[in-house]
Amino acid sequence: MSMSEAAKHHKENPLINIGLNVIIPSVIMTKFSNADYLGPVWGLVVALAFPISYGLWDFLSKGKTNFFSLLGLFSVLMTGGIGLLKLDKNWMVVKETAIPALMGIGVLVSAVMGKPLVRLFLDQIMDIPKIDEAFKNKGHDQLFEKNIKLSNTLLAGTFFLSAVLNFVLAVWILEGETGSEKFNESLGKMTLLSFPVITVPMMVMVMGIIFFLINSIKRNTDLELEEVIKAE
Repeated sequence: MSMSEAAKHHKENPLINIGLNVIIPSVIMTKFSNADYLGPVWGLVVALAFPISYGLWDFLSKGKTNFFSLLGLFSVLMTGGIGLLKLDKNWMVVKETAIPALMGIGVLVSAVMGKPLVRLFLDQIMDIPKIDEAFKNKGHDQLFEKNIKLSNTLLAGTFFLSAVLNFVLAVWILEGETGSEKFNESLGKMTLLSFPVITVPMMVMVMGIIFFLINSIKRNTDLELEEVIKAE
């Protein structure tokens, strides 16, 4: 199978995503970073090898990347760099706070540049010109665009909230000096807790934004959801 064919058939499995990016690294850092197993240095290296490998495979299989994917990979590499270079753990707090904050800024900048991220996302799954035309025919010209801009701002807000939660979690959980067994264990706990404390609430908020847009389409046009979803 060629690379283009692999990209066509590649579909992200959420369970594999969570396993390689959260569960396996957390288990390695909390249970196998002591001197009896991998030690703090190799424990960190092996743990981070899973999300890095998955990120590279995702890029190679799709044949493309974007700002947010690159920022995610950069975040993982920063974690490894801070741990291996034994920098002050406050740098980890800064990194955990800065990455989602930069994502939020990126979402806002996309709107300023006239290409709101929410619209680009919707364009992958919905017939946006058809929706725009339906709004216009109902006398609601520019209303859908207004709702997209509002949704884009709300999406940026979810990233900024994530930055605050990341900061609180990092200050609360991280212990010990970077490069130590204690630090790796606390980093593993933080990675594991970040899923229910940060990722799940963000997913709920994003689903709320999508529901708002779908409800706007159904309320202000004669279109049904099935009519605007693009065929695979």
